[in-house]
Amino acid sequence: MQYPPFLCFYGFGNYFFVILSFKLLWSQYNMERQILLTEQQINTIHKIPLFRGMTDESKKTLLDRIDYDIKPIKKGEVIIRQGTPCVHMHILLKGNLEVNIVDVSGNNVKVENLIAPRAFATPHLFDGNNIFPATFTVVEDGIWFKATKDSVFKLISSEPELLKNFLRLTGNCNACTVSRLRILSYKSIRSRFIYYIFEHKKGDSLSIMEHNQTQLAEYLGVTRPALANELKKMVDEGLIKIDGRNVEILSTSQLIKYI
Repeated sequence: MQYPPFLCFYGFGNYFFVILSFKLLWSQYNMERQILLTEQQINTIHKIPLFRGMTDESKKTLLDRIDYDIKPIKKGEVIIRQGTPCVHMHILLKGNLEVNIVDVSGNNVKVENLIAPRAFATPHLFDGNNIFPATFTVVEDGIWFKATKDSVFKLISSEPELLKNFLRLTGNCNACTVSRLRILSYKSIRSRFIYYIFEHKKGDSLSIMEHNQTQLAEYLGVTRPALANELKKMVDEGLIKIDGRNVEILSTSQLIKYI
């Protein structure tokens, strides 16, 4: 009987010593991984909307009941690509992520920026088609926390308050996604902007924009000069008035025709 060359070289005793050493190193790595979470980061996890309302006792054992990993992420790094399976719960503990989708025309469209601390991609974890609909790129160095799907499922199943939070966040995320995709479905800048201000109405004729003009151009998937030019046209046509982030709607009936 012939043994593999590396067994012949090391001998059986040395071989098992190598295996034992590897296991010890792996165990040490896992212990060090747990230590990477500071008290401040643990408190941050407890305060995100997903874990709000849990009892102090449940929070103390939270991290002991899930199989998780944490990783430093660097600017420019793509941590998740569109079309890949979602098999973890994701939390951005520190940093900033840019979320982009490739539309049917092959255009790269910015969806939003995720600023820590925040859980993200929550609806896709237990979706029947658990595929990421977007690509996530690091724009500011940070810390990325992720926990396995199975361990999260067990945790949610044992914590009614956590289950309610999860369902509420999933609903909110789906609503945001639908709104965002609806905006991008319009071909013209004017139609996209009108839909946006209707979504942000605070009264019959007042809309308050969440973004400045540069951010809004990115959100609408257009250039800033093109957006500025279109807004000037709408003001000149007597459709709207703009004062900072406040938009006064002067002719609702005319605006509706564009959407």
